Amino acid sequence: MDDKLKIKISIADRVYPLTVNMSQEEGMRSASKKIDIMIKQFEENYAVRDKQDVLAMCALQFASQLEQKNVDNAIDGTESIERLTKINELLDQYLK
Repeated sequence: MDDKLKIKISIADRVYPLTVNMSQEEGMRSASKKIDIMIKQFEENYAVRDKQDVLAMCALQFASQLEQKNVDNAIDGTESIERLTKINELLDQYLK
């Protein structure tokens, strides 16, 4: 059974045909909607010359959010502690 889907994603009034894993479909559609929402916000709040400028600002916004989460996690260490705890539990189960 093939777990690939052919979907069409709309971003900035353009349609992009994609082939994705079934597990990726929801994330792709959600990302597409978030991009379109952000595009509208930039167009409403700033003097925008063209779609390329808006898309560049969207890319920067998403990338900076991702990087900030990585920085926050590196400082906080919560994710690392959770992973180590899970590994420790698995080792305990294995050694018993």
